[in-house]
Amino acid sequence: MPMTALMGSRVRERRLQLGLRQAELARTTGISASYLNLIEHNRRRIGEDVLLRLARALKIDAQTLAAGAEGLLIEDLRAAAASAGDEQPELDRVEDLVGRFPGWARMLATQHRRIGLLERTVNALNDRMTHDTHLSEALHEVLSAVSAVRSTAAILAETEDIEPDWRARFHANIHADSERLAVGAEALVAYLDGSGEDDQEGLAAPQEEVEGWLAGRGWHLAEVEAEGGRAVLEAEIEALVSASARAMARDWIARAAEDAAAMPLVPFRAALAAEGDPVLIARRFRVGVLAVFRRIATLPGAVAGLVICDGSGTLVFRKPPEGFLLPRFGAACPLWPLFEALARPMSPVEAVVEPAARTRRRFRARAYCEPRHPAGFRGPELREAGMLIEPAVPDPSHPPRAVGTSCRICPRPDCPARREPSILLEGS
Repeated sequence: MPMTALMGSRVRERRLQLGLRQAELARTTGISASYLNLIEHNRRRIGEDVLLRLARALKIDAQTLAAGAEGLLIEDLRAAAASAGDEQPELDRVEDLVGRFPGWARMLATQHRRIGLLERTVNALNDRMTHDTHLSEALHEVLSAVSAVRSTAAILAETEDIEPDWRARFHANIHADSERLAVGAEALVAYLDGSGEDDQEGLAAPQEEVEGWLAGRGWHLAEVEAEGGRAVLEAEIEALVSASARAMARDWIARAAEDAAAMPLVPFRAALAAEGDPVLIARRFRVGVLAVFRRIATLPGAVAGLVICDGSGTLVFRKPPEGFLLPRFGAACPLWPLFEALARPMSPVEAVVEPAARTRRRFRARAYCEPRHPAGFRGPELREAGMLIEPAVPDPSHPPRAVGTSCRICPRPDCPARREPSILLEGS
């Protein structure tokens, strides 16, 4: 495979386009951050194996990554065409477009990347404004201080004959509230300025910390498959910032170890190839269906996504498959099969779904709910539901179910399950 001198620059450009941090790409690829930094500055040659891993992590064909600017431009135009919906252009003539009208081709590719960046920004801002408790508290402190200063100033401005003692008290109140406002504003600005480095500064939620750690390992914990491997993982999770994240990571490791012991890797792969149905696989290994879901979604190189929710419907685990956007917090789409299963314990639910996105991909979603009664008859019933999400082949005879991510950013205007107007719909 021919490799050009500026391939490292293209790696960096593609990483920034996808919004990946250098350390995150290094973990996913299995190389050190310092080595990746040298690659991106064209100071180290990229070996064939590393190139393939980088291309896989950057979601681009290795040949295209190695080919240069024209190859990347063609790849971007193909991605733009995939998001065009029913208005499909002539894909077989994309090379002709690049050759005859390179300026128009670059403009189209740039517009596609910009739209994708704006969509990711809207999703991130929606999650932060709606669910971020740190931001909510900071804003509340600032608004509270502003209201206090305004009220005291109004009294001073509208009352002419205030006694000197009371005037001095009001001045002291304004001074104290203005200092509180300054401190609150500084904290808010510092928080927003640091929002791009959540994992380094410890501002990410514990669940996000754990999911980021798992994503960096490719979601598979190979150590739980071997004797004594959990000690390695225990040392690794000490690097997580918060104590809550470390506790959640230990719980996940314990679950993964139980799953691996009950369903050893080689027999499980054979059962998956032979049966394919999680319910039948669960029966073969005498485990729960959710354990099979977890095993499928965390196999080495697995493309399947997985979401798990508790009895309140809050998502407590998220492994997103490519092309299926998941909310960072709760308030997911009520039309997901996940919530059907939550209301019907021990009954499998399956549907082909099509998320509301520019790339019209279809997925097979299989959901299942398992109830628990840890305190016996006198205790509450605890429910946990999971949804396995895998790419599906389009079938014209079976139209897919239209689903979204969350109502606030879903562009479907006629959804019967809408809770609130979408910020993406005109006039909402």
